[in-house]
Amino acid sequence: MKLVVAIIQPTKLKAVKSALEKAGVTRMTVCDALGFARQRGQTPLYRGMEYKSQLLRKISLEIAVNNDFVDRTIEIICAAAKTGADGNIGDGKIFVMPMTDAVDLSTDVRGPEAV
Repeated sequence: MKLVVAIIQPTKLKAVKSALEKAGVTRMTVCDALGFARQRGQTPLYRGMEYKSQLLRKISLEIAVNNDFVDRTIEIICAAAKTGADGNIGDGKIFVMPMTDAVDLSTDVRGPEAV
């Protein structure tokens, strides 16, 4: 089992969620996130004054998948989350972490069946 954490643009959430649902991924956690990397923030105008915002709004998706579905999940997120044909700086990142156990609280099922 693996935990796939995808940091994506907020405007791409609907497309990523829809693509994952079509592939059979029906469970995920969605969190608002703030971050910065190569985009270096932005300088918006507010009431005629510029101010520097170092943290940009992102969406964090946490998806637990069985080992045989990890690559497919990553491919789907990559295809749906890019903002251009080749992608752009700020489109996001995907992290894959090992999961040692999972427990379904409603049924007490453990392991890959709980995912």
